[in-house]
Amino acid sequence: MDLFEYQARDMFEAHGVPVLPAAVVTEAGEAAAAAEQVGAASGGVVVVKAQVKTGGRGKAGGVKLAKSPEEAVEAAGAILGMDIKGHTVHRVMVAQGAKIAQEYYFSILLDRANRSLLAMCSKEGGMEIEQLAVERPEALAKVPVDANTGIDDAKATEILETAGFTAEEQPALVPVLKQLWDVYAGEDATLVEVNPLVKTEDGAVIALDGKVTLDGNAEFRHADHAALEDKDATDPLEAAAKEKDLNYVKLDGSVGIIGNGAGLVMSTLDVVAYAGEEFPGSPKPANFLDIGGGASAEVMSNGLHIILGDEQVKSVFVNVFGGITSCDAVANGIVGALKNLGDAATKPLVVRLDGNNVEEGRQILADFGHPLVTIEETMDGAARRAAELAAAAN
Repeated sequence: MDLFEYQARDMFEAHGVPVLPAAVVTEAGEAAAAAEQVGAASGGVVVVKAQVKTGGRGKAGGVKLAKSPEEAVEAAGAILGMDIKGHTVHRVMVAQGAKIAQEYYFSILLDRANRSLLAMCSKEGGMEIEQLAVERPEALAKVPVDANTGIDDAKATEILETAGFTAEEQPALVPVLKQLWDVYAGEDATLVEVNPLVKTEDGAVIALDGKVTLDGNAEFRHADHAALEDKDATDPLEAAAKEKDLNYVKLDGSVGIIGNGAGLVMSTLDVVAYAGEEFPGSPKPANFLDIGGGASAEVMSNGLHIILGDEQVKSVFVNVFGGITSCDAVANGIVGALKNLGDAATKPLVVRLDGNNVEEGRQILADFGHPLVTIEETMDGAARRAAELAAAAN
């Protein structure tokens, strides 16, 4: 889960990372009081920043300097409702201004390619780090971090030395890097990024802009993380699937996909996309839905309910290899779901079963004899049929 900047700021503050006072408003008129409150220590100067989960806010006009409460209201009014890379601005953060002397970059992330944690640091913050990495890779230090020891004094010093910070610059930065590690480890994050991490004219080090991505697999350890979810932006189908503990991701195609096992589902997406090229409109997968290796008939039924509720879906491909999940249990789940849906079930289902109790599963579906259900023996044949049916429905 990606956090908004203001959420990352609050999380930083909770772990002792130095940040500036800030307030979040959803209406332009509220910005005046916010500016008066947070701008008292900066001569009334505040920064009004769009809160969206994407980069490039400054270039899009989503970050504005205000020198009075009236200017803050004007800035908030200009930013609220703005579209930034497909994200509508529903709230802005009014933050205290700062007199910046230096801008740095720092992040801790999960390096999936090397199966390790990685700290990245640069004396050149404030710009897009991807651009810096391409144009001047030598300016971006990359230092592996042991997950068992994290960032202590020694590791923080190593990171800063690798990035080119002098011995005089390091003492003010070492504790901040350690505190950012506390955020990363303590909140089960996969990314903690500060750009820029600034040194002010009076020598203070402050996290001026933060980005945090939390690991959803660790939700059971953090009951408070549920309150950070942006429910307004969550797809209602994804939200419904999450309530049923289903591994579901909404895509933009018209062929609904259900499979058991992430590898099988990923393969199914590819096969459907390839088969769809034969037909008008090139039907594509409408979702990723993994019902798991030990899914019950109830889970199968829940999955069908979610997918059949998607208006984009024109056909459904159920692709199951029976192992822990037996094919007869899957078939019973399909039958149960169709019975529960009744007349609301109007989309064709193409079912490919194989593996444990496959004959029993196919027989259950054959005996049920629902006009919307087609049984195919092969994955390729089922994908082609599902794509054909989706194309015909458009």
